[in-house]
Amino acid sequence: MQQNRFNMNRTVSIIIPTYNRTDTLGITIKSLIEQTYPKHLYEIIIADNNSSDNTKELVESLAGSSEVRIKYLLESRQGAHFARNSAAQISESEFLYFTDDDMIAEKDMLENIIKVFDLDYNIAVAGGRVLPKWEFDPPDWLLKYFQDGTLSLINKPEKLIITNQDFGIFSCHQVIKKNVFFECGGFNPDIEKEKLIGNGETGLNIKILNKGYYFAYAGDSLTYHIIPRSRMTQKYLNNRFSNQGICDGFTNFRKSEYSKKNLFKLIFNSHIPLLIDNFVESVIKRLKGNSEWRLKRALFHYFYYRMKFDLKLIYNDDWRKFVIRDDFFKY
Repeated sequence: MQQNRFNMNRTVSIIIPTYNRTDTLGITIKSLIEQTYPKHLYEIIIADNNSSDNTKELVESLAGSSEVRIKYLLESRQGAHFARNSAAQISESEFLYFTDDDMIAEKDMLENIIKVFDLDYNIAVAGGRVLPKWEFDPPDWLLKYFQDGTLSLINKPEKLIITNQDFGIFSCHQVIKKNVFFECGGFNPDIEKEKLIGNGETGLNIKILNKGYYFAYAGDSLTYHIIPRSRMTQKYLNNRFSNQGICDGFTNFRKSEYSKKNLFKLIFNSHIPLLIDNFVESVIKRLKGNSEWRLKRALFHYFYYRMKFDLKLIYNDDWRKFVIRDDFFKY
C-alpha cells in the first residue's frame, strides 16, 4: 500500500458492543485511544448492552482524559446486533469500525485498515489479522481442532486481498462504509440472551456482496483477541458449534427458502444421521483416549441445533418471515 495514496481525511467511528466485561473493556479502549490515526478523525462509541457492572463509570472515566472523543450509549435490548446497529445510527463518520470488548489493537491497526479503501472505490468492507492473546497456555487439542473461526481468529499469509468473496471477516475487526451499512440493512440478528438466533455479520457480509461491493484484507492491520481460560473448555466450544449450526441454518434458508417438505428431508436425510454419527464417534474416541472426541462432540451440538432451527422454520410461519427480511434495524 502506497503511503502517498492514503487519504488522511477519512472519519471513522469505532463501535464496541459490551456486556459486563470491564476487565477487558478498559484494555481495549486504551489500545484504541493510542492509535496513530489522527485523533480528531475518529471517535469511539461504547454500546453498553444493558450491563449490570460499572461499565458506564469506566467509560466516563476514560473519556475524561482521552484526546479521542468517546461516546457512551445504553442499548437495553439484549443482543450484539442491537448494540452495533444502534451505535451506527449515532455515528457521525464516513466509516464504521466494529470490534469487540476483548481486543488489543496494534497502534497502527486503524491507519493500515483504512488505507485499503483508497485502492479501489468498490471496496466497502475491510478486515485484517486477528491473532490470539492467550491468558493461559492453550491445550494441544484446542490448537489441533479448534482455532481460526471458532475463536474469531484470522491470519492469512497475503499482505493484501481484494475480492468479491467473504474470506472470513469477523465483526471483531471489520470496517464498513457507513452508507453501505445502511443500504444493506445493518447486522442481521446475532446473540440474544447467550444464544445465537441469526447469522450476524455473516448475513450482513452476504447482503453487501450481493450488492456487488468488494471486500479487502489488510494483512498489516493487526489486533489481538484475548482468549481466557473459559474459552478453552468443551462447554464453550459446544456452545460455539451450536451457534454455528443456527447461523448456517439462517444463512441457508435466506439463500434457498426451502419448502417445509424439503426441510423435513434435510432433517431426516442429513441432520439426524450426522448428529447420531458424531455422538457415537465422540463416545468411542473418548473411551479410546483420542482427543478428537472433542471435535465430534462439538459437531453433535452443531447438527442438533441446526435441526432445531430447521424444525422451527417448519412449524413457525412468523419465524420464516422474520428470517428472510433484509432490514433488521426495527423489530
